[in-house]
Amino acid sequence: AWYVPCLASLETLQELCRKENLRCKSIGITNRSLKSYEVEYLCDYKVEEGKAYYLVKWKGWPESSNTWEPRKYLNCPLLLQNFLRDKNEYLSRVREGKALKVRNHVKTLKPAIADYIVKKAKQRIALQRWKEELNRKKNHKAMILVENTVDLEGPPLDFYYINEYKPAPGINVFNGITTGCECADCPAEKCCPKEAGFILAYNKRKKLKIQPGLPIYECNSYCRCGPDCPNRIVQKGTPYSLCIFRTSNGRGWGVKTLQKIKTNSFVMEYVGEVITSEEAERRGQVYDNQGNTYLFDLDYDSDEFTVDAARYGNVSHFVNHSCDPNLQVFNVFIDNLDLRLPRIALFSTRTIKAGEELTFDYQMKGSIDLTSDSAEGLSPSRKRIRTVCKCGAVCCRGYLN
Repeated sequence: AWYVPCLASLETLQELCRKENLRCKSIGITNRSLKSYEVEYLCDYKVEEGKAYYLVKWKGWPESSNTWEPRKYLNCPLLLQNFLRDKNEYLSRVREGKALKVRNHVKTLKPAIADYIVKKAKQRIALQRWKEELNRKKNHKAMILVENTVDLEGPPLDFYYINEYKPAPGINVFNGITTGCECADCPAEKCCPKEAGFILAYNKRKKLKIQPGLPIYECNSYCRCGPDCPNRIVQKGTPYSLCIFRTSNGRGWGVKTLQKIKTNSFVMEYVGEVITSEEAERRGQVYDNQGNTYLFDLDYDSDEFTVDAARYGNVSHFVNHSCDPNLQVFNVFIDNLDLRLPRIALFSTRTIKAGEELTFDYQMKGSIDLTSDSAEGLSPSRKRIRTVCKCGAVCCRGYLN
C-alpha cells in the first residue's frame, strides 16, 4: 500500500469526524471524546442584559458549532488576553471609537472588528503550527521562532524546509569521498585544509580567521577526529536561536537573532535545490516578474550549477538583502570536494546584538576584493529586471541588482 502524509491539521480532521458523527481512535475521536469541548479561540463579544458573552470556536469542531458563552464560564485567560489585544490593535489602526451601541441596550463589536479578531486568531494558530513544523524538521539544537505583529500574512504556502542541498536529477552533491585526515588532534600538518592547499579557517575559539574569497575545508565523515574537532563548524548547523519575523517596511519576511553573535561566527547555511545554470536561467525569468531573488550561483570554480531556495530551503530563505550587511558568504567543502558544488555558509562580519535583523549582500560587494577571481565566484545570479532596494542603509545602492 502507498502512504502519503496528510496535509490537513489534526483539528481539521477532528472537525470532519464530528461533523459526520464518525469515530477515529488514531486522531482522538472516540465515543468518550466525541462530545469533548476545548476553546480554540474567541470570535466575537457582546453585552446582553448586563452580562458579557463571547462567541467561542471549539477546538476540533466546525465553525457551525460556535456558541455564545458567558464570560464567567471561560477558563482561558491567554485567549481572552489575545482577543482584547487584537481588538485594541484593530481600533488603534483604523482609529475607530469604542464598541458600537445598538437597540435594546446590547453592546456588540462592529463586524469588521470581529472579522479581524477571527483572522488574527487563525493566523496565530497557523504560525504556531508552522513554528512546530520547522522545529521538527531542523537538524540543529537551536530553536526557530515565528512572529508577525505587522499584518495578517500567514505561513508561505509553497515553501518546504530542508537542511541540506536538494539536488535535481542527475546532479550528485556527494562525490563519494573515501578518505579523511588521520589527525588525533586537529589541526595537524596534514589536516584537511592543508591537504587541499589552504590554511585552517578557524582559530582556537572556533571563529573564522581567513579572508573572504578563500575556501573553507572542514574535516569530513572519514576523518579520524571526533565531533568536538575544532575544524567541524558549519556541518553542525545553526548554533543560534533565530526568529522568522514579518518586516514593517514592505520587505516581507526577515530573520533576526535571539542571541548575541560575536564577530566571525558561523550563523547558517544557504541551502535549496541544486539545479543547472540553464534551468536557473529559465526560472530566473519567472522570478524576475515576481520580484523574487532566491537564485545563488555556485560559480566558485565554474558556472555549471545554481542553488534555488524559492521552494526548498532553510531559515536563510527569509534572510533579507542589505547594502551594509552583517553576514558574509564563504564557500565550504566537507564531504564533497567537487569545486563546482561548494556549500554556502554565512558568517557574521561584526558583533550582532540579540533582536537584530540578519542580512547579507545579494551582490556580495563591499567586504570582498572585487578585483580577485574569487569575488566573481561569490556573486548571486544576476537578474534582468532591476529591483528597488529597501534596506535603508546609509550606503544603499538603490537596487538589489
